[in-house]
Amino acid sequence: MKASKALLQSVLEARSELHPDKPAVIYAEETYTYAQLDDAGSRLACGLQAIGLQRQERVVVCLGNRVETVCAFWGVLKAGGVLVNVGLETSSESLDYIIRDAEASMLITTSETFANLPANTVSLPHLRACILLDGEPGSAVTKTFESLLNQGTTTSTSSMNLDLDLATIIYTSGSTGAPKGVMLSHGNMLAALASLNTYLGYRESDTVLCSLPLSFDYGLYQMIMALSTGATLVLEKEFTWPIFLIKKIRQYQVTIVPVVPTMLMLLHECADKRAALFAQVRMVTNTGAALKERHIAQMKALFPNAQIFSMYGLTECKRCTYLPPEDIDSKPGSVGIAIPNTELWLIDDEGQRIDQPHQVGQLVIRGSTVMVGYWRNPKATAEKLKPGPYPGESVLHTGDYCSLDEDGYLYFHGRMDHVIKSRGMKVSPSEVESFLYAIEGVEAAAVVGVEHASVGEGLYAFVTLGSGVTLDAQQVMAFCRAGLEPHKVPLFIRIEAALPRTANGKFDLVQLKQQAQHAQLAVAS
Repeated sequence: MKASKALLQSVLEARSELHPDKPAVIYAEETYTYAQLDDAGSRLACGLQAIGLQRQERVVVCLGNRVETVCAFWGVLKAGGVLVNVGLETSSESLDYIIRDAEASMLITTSETFANLPANTVSLPHLRACILLDGEPGSAVTKTFESLLNQGTTTSTSSMNLDLDLATIIYTSGSTGAPKGVMLSHGNMLAALASLNTYLGYRESDTVLCSLPLSFDYGLYQMIMALSTGATLVLEKEFTWPIFLIKKIRQYQVTIVPVVPTMLMLLHECADKRAALFAQVRMVTNTGAALKERHIAQMKALFPNAQIFSMYGLTECKRCTYLPPEDIDSKPGSVGIAIPNTELWLIDDEGQRIDQPHQVGQLVIRGSTVMVGYWRNPKATAEKLKPGPYPGESVLHTGDYCSLDEDGYLYFHGRMDHVIKSRGMKVSPSEVESFLYAIEGVEAAAVVGVEHASVGEGLYAFVTLGSGVTLDAQQVMAFCRAGLEPHKVPLFIRIEAALPRTANGKFDLVQLKQQAQHAQLAVAS
């Protein structure tokens, strides 16, 4: 039974009818057509329903970037369930927490990940089945992925879902506390998809590279956008070695490359040594924060014919803004204008709307992409979703400090919960990081705050240098003292060969903060 057009799975079904034999996903040198992918999703849905999956029950998937994850995404939706996709690198303790918090009815994972779970996870009353990608079932509660695909029919019972029902819950790692589950409905995701497709314009003729985690919304939407437009997705393991990405871009004549800055730096360094550039790439995208000038220069060198889209967003609303490619040079540091079908504005600490340009305030988002709320967390939901300007609606208070220029272009200044109180003054780490990036020879920078007896929180900066650069920490510190206000000057600077990253490719601020605390203790002793 075909899904209603109000449900997300309808986009794959529609493309499967139009282009059944066209390559949909290329993974591990194997090609899967639209018809094969849609058929596998339908068969998995039938298998899930056969073992008892009910409407809106949660299915945790922990497989990493592989074609079975794509199949599971569509299969769970077709069965009427709610997908909770978790990165394969997730610790067993965190995975156990998510299974419990989501009250998952089913788990799809590898035998190794399953074996490392706490012994009492499997006995949870709400967890009725564990589906293993490999290995043999060891108990009545375990099934195999293959057995569910081979139920003998591709006609699943209609899920009866509506567009306001949940499609997925994405758990955000956060820098402190337990992860929160962002609830996204079918309507949320279809609205985001329509907006993204409006300004990015993926084409049926495109080949899209995705080495971003499918558990990360930026990676997940690469898959959804590609399949919604009839394009081909080249799926790679999360942040594979740059030399393999270069090979794939050449081998499959990739036309769209989504990146994050850390991935871009590695790719540029590897390609530069081989004098490689990719003239066939027509679009490069980035999200999270404004691109630094050196990142833009790296993109232009690697992809001389590509449009560059710098974007900004949060999991809670998918995407807020994009910078039109023609403005990439004229609006340095900006994350652009509101995406289609979205409104944004700034408020001050008293909640009053800010009308003056260049004044910093909290960003507020209004639109159909705004999340339903945080799963089983009404307190956190109430902090983010507040009454909007019109009766009965809620808008998202992002917790991000931003400003707007006289043309309405947005500039990101940092997260409210990341602001550091140094020498009695509020300091945004991103402001100090931007200064460090501007120092010739600095390749990457991350700033964290560490409790300090005399200044409240001390700024601790981690820096990596470009190839052949001989700067030392004292020289970098001298630049900071000459160019920054005293309360923004780091107490400590460390030159590192590389900075730790999360699975999403962002710098791991938790690990860096721990390193800073240990280093400070060592200095004190």
